Amino acid sequence: MSSMLKLLIALTILTLSSYGADVDKKQLLRYMNDAVIKNPDAKAVDVEIYESRKPKELKGWSALFTKMKIDFKGEKVDVPELIFIKDGLATSTLVNLNTREDYSSELKPTVQSSMYDAHHLLAGNSNAKHKIILFSDPLCPFCREIFPRMIKAAKEHPEVFALYYYHMPLTRIHPGVETLTRIMILAQQDKKLDVVEKIYAMQLHVNPKDPKAIIDAVAKETGYSVSLDQINSKKVNDALQKDKDAALHMMVGGTPTVYLDGKWDKIRETYMNYIPKK
Repeated sequence: MSSMLKLLIALTILTLSSYGADVDKKQLLRYMNDAVIKNPDAKAVDVEIYESRKPKELKGWSALFTKMKIDFKGEKVDVPELIFIKDGLATSTLVNLNTREDYSSELKPTVQSSMYDAHHLLAGNSNAKHKIILFSDPLCPFCREIFPRMIKAAKEHPEVFALYYYHMPLTRIHPGVETLTRIMILAQQDKKLDVVEKIYAMQLHVNPKDPKAIIDAVAKETGYSVSLDQINSKKVNDALQKDKDAALHMMVGGTPTVYLDGKWDKIRETYMNYIPKK
């Protein structure tokens, strides 16, 4: 191993038949159960490798973006996992001692062109020079800080920015957010895109566990009225599931998560460098 790139690695030895998408799935599954899953009540029953690449900075290591199907007390759950392999070795932790970069948190899957679809375009033109993808939650304080600036830039400079919005409601920490998210999805389907901005600006002063109270509060604040049946329709359910699946595929762990021109934007505001000067 090059002295210029010293790596701290936690290794479990495997005998891999080859690399990338042709890795023996049985061996990879064995590795998941032996070294990745720590909960005794959980077991990986299947694994899908949906992307494999060899980043130059990893000096011969392959990065496998995988999705494990976990059986947890009879319930099947999909869990993303990034695995590094080289010369019959595998690890889920790979750290550069010189730069302190933890590649397991620095690498993200490739953005597919299908993510830039009309259903997710919130502002700007689809043929804009720069494309932004935002995974967001309207009750996340950090999202509420960056979202207004981001959509303002896309609306004022539609030839420069296209903003594609993906819903990622953090229901465990933000009670009531799924109801808000469902209202936003319905508003997008009805082409009432201004409702999304208004929901981000409003303060929720009602019982977050009462969907009807949230619906009434949104109607009063935004003028957009919906019913419980409408926000729980199959069309809304499918759209929300599609966004959750996209977040899983892209290994999005929190909000706000931003991609600019197909690359993960760790600082979230790189797009501001491209706002035309007045």
